[in-house]
Order: sequence, then structure tokens, then C-alpha cells
Amino acid sequence: MTEYTQIRLDKADGIATLTLYRPDKMNAFTRTMMDEIIAAMDDTDADDSVRAVIVTGHGERAFCAGADLTPEGGGHVFSDPNPVSDLADERVRDGGGRLTLRLYNSKKPLIGACNGVAVGVGATMQLPFDIRLASDNARFGFVFARRGIVPEACSSWFLPRAVGLQTALEWCMTGRLFDAQEALDRGLVRSVHPQAELMDAARAIAREIADNTSAVSVSMTRAMLWRLAATEHPMMAHRVDSRSIYRLSRSNDAKEGIASFLEKRAPAYPDTVSADMPDFYPWWDEPGYV
Repeated sequence: MTEYTQIRLDKADGIATLTLYRPDKMNAFTRTMMDEIIAAMDDTDADDSVRAVIVTGHGERAFCAGADLTPEGGGHVFSDPNPVSDLADERVRDGGGRLTLRLYNSKKPLIGACNGVAVGVGATMQLPFDIRLASDNARFGFVFARRGIVPEACSSWFLPRAVGLQTALEWCMTGRLFDAQEALDRGLVRSVHPQAELMDAARAIAREIADNTSAVSVSMTRAMLWRLAATEHPMMAHRVDSRSIYRLSRSNDAKEGIASFLEKRAPAYPDTVSADMPDFYPWWDEPGYV
């Protein structure tokens, strides 16, 4: 069992809660935190009892105050601080990007509960979450241009898809902080809640997923929506849709879904993500870092 030092991972009743935990540093991001979140994603993906993952920060001030630039924090978010000339070298890989790529590949739905300040990587790491909620004291900032650098963590791919190109450009080119209401108005978050009610709201969504849906269906749906929306033609989606409907309609989960509906009872889906994903999953080739 993995021992975590900068996050907490708790599981109860089908819901995992991952808490960024650096109380004295406003949960600032380090290489250690990156490694621990990735390990936690490996854990939740492999655990069939986990139906949804909530990600939040410890305390009431900050979700994550960005990268810890102090020496004890490990410097910047690059995998290796030593400069190299070959940009294809693994040593220059952005740590925030390594994290968001792993979140993107999660087999379980990710629900963000942003409980306070979220700047830099604290904002960009939330972009691969499927559903994002915020407390009313949350503040966001894509502050990179004010630090002489550029957006990281694959946010040039994720952010325009979440809020549109014009908003993404404005937020990143000004680097200004904005509040939870603006995040809601521009589509970055789906709802804003009083601090004391944030986790209850996140758990309610997770509970809706855990109690009423097929784990295999949700995992496939997540992969399809994230990947197929970015393809060049709807035929790409039609190919995967068709194969998915064919396979899953013959599954034990489909039988249970129909039976529970007809019998007017709660479903008890038997299939698992670890054993019962369609035989063509994954259908994509994962790009390498070159």
C-alpha cells in the first residue's frame, strides 16, 4: 500500500476522495505531489470498488497555490531542472503535463471540488476533471505570462475546450486572477457553493454516479467523449459508437440495466472496469513524447 506524504486518499462507499495536503504551503505543487497523485490514479483505476474520484485541497484557503518554487519544493515543475538542448529529451518534460495526461487517462470519473485559491498548475491540473465545482471564495489564475513563462500542463489543449478560445486567450494573456462567479459564467466550473457545502455537493454528484450507473458504461463514455470530440470527422465517433453499443448491449450490465428498469428497483451492475471493458478498448494509440 502506497504511503502518501503530500496528498490524502480516502475511500468510502464507492467514492474516493483525493486531498492535496500541504497545510503549511497552501497545497503548493511539487514533484512529490505529482508522483503521489499519479500513484493514487493508478490505485483508483485498479480498485473496482471506486466508482468516482473527488479531488480537493486541504483547508479553506487554497486548492493549490501553484508550483512550489522554493528549494524544499524542488524548484519548478520540470522533471529535470538541468537545461538541455534537445527538446525531445524526457528530462525537459513538464511535470504538470505528466499529471494532466494521467488524469486524462483515468478510467474513473473525476470531480473537482475547488475549495479556494487555484493558480498556475493549481488551475491547470483541474482541466482534465470531468466535473468542476468551486467554493464561493475560490480564485483562479492562469498567471504564467506574469511570471515570464507560458501555460503548461497541456492547458493549451484543455482550456479552450472548456471555455472557448477567446476566454482562454484573455485569461492566459492577462494572467489576472478571477473569482468563482466569473469561472461559473465562462464555463470553467458547473456550480459555486458556500465553502461548508462544497464537499456535500461534490459527493452528491459522485453518489448519483455510484448508485445508478454501470462502471463499464461510465468508463467507456468518459473515454469516448474526451477523445472523439477532438477528432476530425463524426465518422470517427460513429465507428467507436457502433462497436461500443454492439459489445455493451450484450453485456451482463445491459441485462441488469433493463431488468432493474422493468422491475422498478435499484440496479446492481455486475461488470467491472478491471475485467469487462470491451475487447477493442483502448481503441487509440497513445502518442509518445518525442
